[in-house]
Amino acid sequence: MEGTALVHSALWQSVLGEIELTVSPANYLTWFANTELMSISGDEAVVGVANVFAIKQFEVKFNELVKKSLLNNGAPVEKIIYKVKTARKSVISRETTGGSSRVDDLLPQPPTRTAPSQKTSKTPSTSLNPKYTFDSFIVGSSNDLAYTACQAVAAHPGTKYNPLFIYGGVGLGKTHLLQAVGNAILARNDGSRVVYISSETFVKEFLESIRFKKQGFSDKYRHVDVLIIDDMQFIAGKEKTQEEFFHTFNALHQANKQIIIGSDKPPRSIPTLTERLRSRLEWGMAIDIQMPDFETRCAIVQTKASMSGVTLEQDTVEYLAKNIKTNIRELEGALNQLLAYAEMRGITPDISTAEGLIGNIRHSRPQHITARQIIDKTARHFQIESKEICGNKRDKHIVVPRQIAMYLLRSELHLSFPKIATELGRKDHTTAIHSVEKIEKSIKLDFLIREQVAEIREKLYA
Repeated sequence: MEGTALVHSALWQSVLGEIELTVSPANYLTWFANTELMSISGDEAVVGVANVFAIKQFEVKFNELVKKSLLNNGAPVEKIIYKVKTARKSVISRETTGGSSRVDDLLPQPPTRTAPSQKTSKTPSTSLNPKYTFDSFIVGSSNDLAYTACQAVAAHPGTKYNPLFIYGGVGLGKTHLLQAVGNAILARNDGSRVVYISSETFVKEFLESIRFKKQGFSDKYRHVDVLIIDDMQFIAGKEKTQEEFFHTFNALHQANKQIIIGSDKPPRSIPTLTERLRSRLEWGMAIDIQMPDFETRCAIVQTKASMSGVTLEQDTVEYLAKNIKTNIRELEGALNQLLAYAEMRGITPDISTAEGLIGNIRHSRPQHITARQIIDKTARHFQIESKEICGNKRDKHIVVPRQIAMYLLRSELHLSFPKIATELGRKDHTTAIHSVEKIEKSIKLDFLIREQVAEIREKLYA
């Protein structure tokens, strides 16, 4: 058995080496770096992947690439089964021969490790929650860049993206991702001094040190290997605390210690932040997390339900994902409400039960968003006429709103590109393809575009 495992490992390393030259670094780190060839027999291979969402990505996007790479390395297969790597014996997987299928019948993933050990009294408690790991984080297009950066930092703390600044709205997974980095670093080296705190705690402890003349606060956070500070926006307006954090930042950065920061907005948008501290926070990499798309929300619902030992029908999963778009926290809350109600009454949680419990959400939102509503609200947001978005003018102040409207028609209504072109009075749908791809890229790189798209989405469901 051990010899077979070594053969599989060697084969898979060759496959990964070939794939790494084919896909982007971000895609490789996000999807392939944490995979393994679990078995191969005849024309069938079993590949272990990191999480539930990865199964769908491999089926839809990477299946042919994996089959081709296996063939190139002397292992032709016709069928690949993707499984979530887990220590549990019973994991229901999905098979594919090249086509896509639904995300269903998925079982929960167990915690990957125990809680980190306590440090000595000279080092603050880590305050990390061991349930927050990379394996339990659902990756999608809205957070894949942040996920990849966090994995890179966990692998090389103090050398990659220092500081790493993760920002985004409430309930989108920032805290999970921040703590996953700390837990991953401790898993690799349990002797590392990793501390997770909120800026509110930092402010409170600093004020207490002044009020009660406590000694040693300045050194408390300057002798750690990794400092993770969440909710940085709460430090705004507190000049003395900002000064103290500025010196703490400098001490850690000069010692090549890792600094990871979470906030609801990027450094330049935090009010009353001193210029010198803002410049420090922008030294490394700042990445935002957006609301997950429909497919990712489905994967989240499936995973969370599975962790409770429940398998939901696909129509129930899609109902929750379609009707709850504000944040992941609300999505999980709605799911928990559904599961608790069904458990108390001894019934199976289905779409009719979900509609009865969560139907009030629809009362505060449009029953159905139309293409016209998206075009009109996009135009209104940019203070232009709807007919200009549907017109032929190429002025920049019209082109960008037009591209955003096309992107929203695609992401919110899942319209085909020819249909999008028709809605905007165009015969050629290649413009729609280009526009959607451009906005997808801009959302990852341009904060202003991200904010504009997010604001229009909010108005659509207001």
